Amino acid sequence: MLLLKAVYRVVVNNFLALAAAAVAAVLLRRPDELAARLRAVSSPLHAATAAVLAAGVARLVRARRARGVYLVEYGCFRPRPCYRAPFATCLEHAHLMPYLVDEESVAFAIRLLERSGLGDETCVPDAYHYMPPDRSLKASRDESELVIFSAVDDVFARSALTPADIDVLIVNCSIFTPTPVFADMVVNRYKLRAEVQNVNLSGMGCSAGLVSVGLAKNLLQVSPPGTNVLIVSTEILSSQYYVGTERAMLLPNCLFRMGAAAMILSNSPDHARFRLGRVVRTVTAARDSDYRCVFQEEDEQGNTGIRLSKDLATTAGHALKSNIAAFGPLVLPASEQLLVAISFLKRKLKQLSGHAGKVRLYRPDFRTAFEHFCIHAGGRGVIDEVQHGLGLSDDDVEASRMTLHRFGNTSSSSVLYELAYLEAKGRMKRGDRVWMISFGAGFDCNSVAWECVKPAPDADGPWVDCIHRYPVQLPEIAKDV
Repeated sequence: MLLLKAVYRVVVNNFLALAAAAVAAVLLRRPDELAARLRAVSSPLHAATAAVLAAGVARLVRARRARGVYLVEYGCFRPRPCYRAPFATCLEHAHLMPYLVDEESVAFAIRLLERSGLGDETCVPDAYHYMPPDRSLKASRDESELVIFSAVDDVFARSALTPADIDVLIVNCSIFTPTPVFADMVVNRYKLRAEVQNVNLSGMGCSAGLVSVGLAKNLLQVSPPGTNVLIVSTEILSSQYYVGTERAMLLPNCLFRMGAAAMILSNSPDHARFRLGRVVRTVTAARDSDYRCVFQEEDEQGNTGIRLSKDLATTAGHALKSNIAAFGPLVLPASEQLLVAISFLKRKLKQLSGHAGKVRLYRPDFRTAFEHFCIHAGGRGVIDEVQHGLGLSDDDVEASRMTLHRFGNTSSSSVLYELAYLEAKGRMKRGDRVWMISFGAGFDCNSVAWECVKPAPDADGPWVDCIHRYPVQLPEIAKDV
């Protein structure tokens, strides 16, 4: 069966090449006759006309071809051990703050943590280590400068580019947006040129990192060659600690952890590490339940927080289906698309014939299009939902699960921590293809495809001090949170 499937894929995916080879073989069987026909129609006028047409077609193809976009380098914030928040510390702090959180809420939070997939080395900002938590503007600014500047310092240290080479700056942070904005903070810190274009994105949740990649792609494809874009993705937690007792609003306290990532994109292939492929964004905000799935509001006591719907994983699954419908035809090989089309045709024919029962559509195997998967580490339930929906193996989602365990949900930067995991493990090879998937408030689902041009020369990065301990065995949970 495996042999038949392999033969089928080779034949269908290379149909045009096989057809061309067959035609060439037929023509070459009678070379004398072919040469005589060519001499019969050849003349200086014919040759000149053919040359002009060929040159025109080639120029038209070059003009319509979108300029390539490349990932030059990326870097991630690596928190020091002093920021760790093991379960024991979380439990102790909760018991020492009974005026903020009642015992029932504490018990719920502990059960959630135990089943979340997070480990004891995830980190939270200084503000969370105070009792009560420091939710001041200064605490948020201090956290912002720590994580953002660390990530940007790392990406410049890894690349041959300097701040003076940056033409466009995009910074995304969903909830905390100070004045001046983060983009201006980065410009001031690194003394970027006065003519640098900068954009600050907010309110997009965990999908903002890949939304920024899509924005950078659109800018680079119409910019002069050699344009460089710096993207910074983070989520600032200090001012967002929820001090109420609403369970749906306690979830972010338990799942989100400090983190940030920076990447440099360019429309020049010089020093490129990855080539950007397809980018597809799906927004389902027209559906009321999706729009309120991740919602900032006040509880009955007036405490502000983020309410996460209990249907979050299901909503993510539905958004992913819509996203795949647009993304799949762009990346899947012809062999998989043909099987999907045949199953769809069978369903339609059965409906038209009036037969009872439903024909299940063929689920394409995305492992024929990608070697690696970076699924947003939004929680154990989200990863499980995507794994089940795409038919992926445990090995395929290892990077996502291990990132969740070591760093927690770092929001929009999580997919780059996962990419760093794959490279630290030495699994990334030249030509390998990567599918990044993220979800965010709205509700958004984003897919970005990359192709590796040059793997990392070493494992130095956010995993440098712990990669030898991963993967770890996660406890089995009967029902995920």
